[in-house]
Amino acid sequence: DFNSFVTRTNTCGELRSAHVGQEVTLYGWIQYQRQGLFLVLRDFQGLTQIIIPQDEAHSHVKKLLSGAPVESVVRVTGIVSPRPPGQENPKMPTGDIEVKAETAEILNSCKKLPFEIKDFIKKSEALRMQYRYLDLRSFQLQYNLRLRSQTVMRMREYLCNLHGFVDVETPTLFKRTPGGAKEFLVPSREAGKFYSLPQSPQQFKQLLMVGGLDRYFQVARCYRDEGSRPDRQPEFTQIDIEMSFVDQAGIQRLIEGLLQYSWPEERGSITSPFPSMTYEEALADYGTDKPDTRFGMKIVDISACLRRSDIQFVQNALSYPRGTVKAIRIPQGARYLKNKDLESLKESAKSQFNQEIVEIICRPDGSLRSLLTKFLGEKQQSELIQALNMQVDDVVLLAAGEHKQVCSALGSLRLESADLLEAAGLVLRDPAAFHFLWVVDFPLFLPKEENPTELESAHHPFTAPHPSDVSLLYSDPTKVRSQHYDLVLNGNEVGGGSIRIHNAEQQRFVLEEVLKEDSEVLSHLLEALEYGAPPHGGIALGLDRLISLIVDAPSIRDVIAFPKSFRGRDLMGNAPDYVTPEELEPYHIQVSWPLAEKEAKKN
Repeated sequence: DFNSFVTRTNTCGELRSAHVGQEVTLYGWIQYQRQGLFLVLRDFQGLTQIIIPQDEAHSHVKKLLSGAPVESVVRVTGIVSPRPPGQENPKMPTGDIEVKAETAEILNSCKKLPFEIKDFIKKSEALRMQYRYLDLRSFQLQYNLRLRSQTVMRMREYLCNLHGFVDVETPTLFKRTPGGAKEFLVPSREAGKFYSLPQSPQQFKQLLMVGGLDRYFQVARCYRDEGSRPDRQPEFTQIDIEMSFVDQAGIQRLIEGLLQYSWPEERGSITSPFPSMTYEEALADYGTDKPDTRFGMKIVDISACLRRSDIQFVQNALSYPRGTVKAIRIPQGARYLKNKDLESLKESAKSQFNQEIVEIICRPDGSLRSLLTKFLGEKQQSELIQALNMQVDDVVLLAAGEHKQVCSALGSLRLESADLLEAAGLVLRDPAAFHFLWVVDFPLFLPKEENPTELESAHHPFTAPHPSDVSLLYSDPTKVRSQHYDLVLNGNEVGGGSIRIHNAEQQRFVLEEVLKEDSEVLSHLLEALEYGAPPHGGIALGLDRLISLIVDAPSIRDVIAFPKSFRGRDLMGNAPDYVTPEELEPYHIQVSWPLAEKEAKKN
C-alpha cells in the first residue's frame, strides 16, 4: 500500500476511470505546465494531468499553479473527472482521467535546473553525477533501482525462507589479504598500523563455516582500489554465499534456482541447467574466459589445412610447441564492412596483442581474394573454404602464432567485428536474449605478468585444486586445474566462486611454497582450519553487473544510486577531499605533498 502512513490519498500513477467523482489529494513534482490551462504532476509511480481552474472563485489556485516553475513540489486536492471524448491518452496509464484542482499548495519551489528531467534529453554523465539527486527523478533510474530492490528481496526469500541460509554482516574494517586486487587502507590510532577495507568477505565466510553456520549469505559491500577503470566501481555490491558439505554441482544448482526464482517477469523466463564449458574450450572457441554465446563466429583451428603450405609465417608458427593457425569467419563482412574497418581490426590485433592478421575474402564467384592464395593450391583453398564454411561475401581473419595469444586476439576481433556489423545494420545479438554459461576447470595458478617465473592465484589463494590434480600441486603446480567456476551472462562475468581448501597443511603449502606469500598474515585462518573445518565452497554474484544486464543499462553506474565517476570520484559531494594536518595527527600521518600540488594549494 503506497498510501499508508502519508497524507496523500493516491499516487500520481494509480487513478483510473473507477475513481471518477472521488476527491483526491496528490503530491508530486510539476513535470510540465501549459499556458495556465493544465499541468502534469509526477511522482515515483507515474503521471496525472491536473486541470487548472479558470473561474474567478479559484483565481488564487490558478495564479499559484500557473506561476510555479517546473519541478516544484506541490500538493493538489481536486475531483477525478473523465477526460473529454477524443482527449484520452492511451500512452498514459492515467490517460482516461484528469483531476480538476480545487485547492493547491506549493511545498517547495524549484530554481533553474542544470538539465531537463526527461529521459530522452541527452546529458553529460559528469553533469548527471554532479546533480545525482535530480537525475534520480528520471523514469529509467527509478525503474532500475526499484527492480534492483525487488530482485534482492526475492533472492533473500529464496535463500533464507526456502533454503535456510543465515544472513550475517561481516566486518568492513579488517587487515590486508595477500593476492588479488589492491585494497583501500584506513589509518588507525596505533602508529603505523592500518585497517584494510575487504575486497570481499572471503575469509569471514570461510570462518563462519568453521563456526558451524552451515549456510551463509550476505548482500555485501566490497571495496577495490583499482584506479580509473571505465566500468568498475571502487565500492560495489555482491550477493555473497558460502555452504558447508557442498560440491561444485551443488553450488551451480543453487545459483540456477536463485536466478530463476528472482528473475523479473518482464524479462521472460530463464531455463536451467545452464550450459557449461571448460576454460580451455572457452579460450579455444571464443578467445576469452567469458564468451558471449548469443552469436556464432567461433574460432576455427585451420592448422591441418595449412600444415603442408609454403607460407613462411604459418610454418614458423607451427614449428613451436604451442604453435597454431586459427581464424574467424565474419558473415557478410565484405558487404557490411569497409576497408577502413578491416584495417582498424588488424591494427587493434597488432597494438593490443602484437598479433599480425591476414584477411581472406570470398568473392561473388566463390573464389578467394587474399595475399595467401598464391601460396595455396586449389585443393588447399577448397579445404579452407570447407573448414571455415565460407559463403560469398564472407571475410576471414587469420592469425598464426602461440595458442593463447592467437585465441585472445581473435576473441577480441570477434567482438569488435560483431559491433561493426551491428553498427552497419546486421543484427547478431538479440538484446532481449539472456545466455547464461558456466565456465569451469580454470588453471589454479597463472604466471605473473610482471615476472612470468613466479605464480599467482588465478582466482584467489583459498581455491582448492581439482581432485584429479592434487598430486600435481606438489610436483608441477602450473598444470593444476582448480575447482573454480565463473558464471557468464552475454559475455560478462556476473559471478565467480570455488570449492575452498579446508586443510591447513595444503593451504600453508599453497601460500608459502607456490605463491611465496607470508602466511603469517593469514595465521588466524590457517589456525581455524586446524580445528575441524568442514569441506566448504561458495560463490559471489556481482549484483551491479547483473542488474545492469537485466535492464540493458549502458553502464553499471545506471543501477547504483550514488556511483563514483570512472576515476573513482564522487562528483556530487566532491570526495575524496583534503583533510587538515590537525585531523591527521591522531593517526600519526603526515602528507608529503608533491611540488605541483603544493604550488596549487598556495595559489
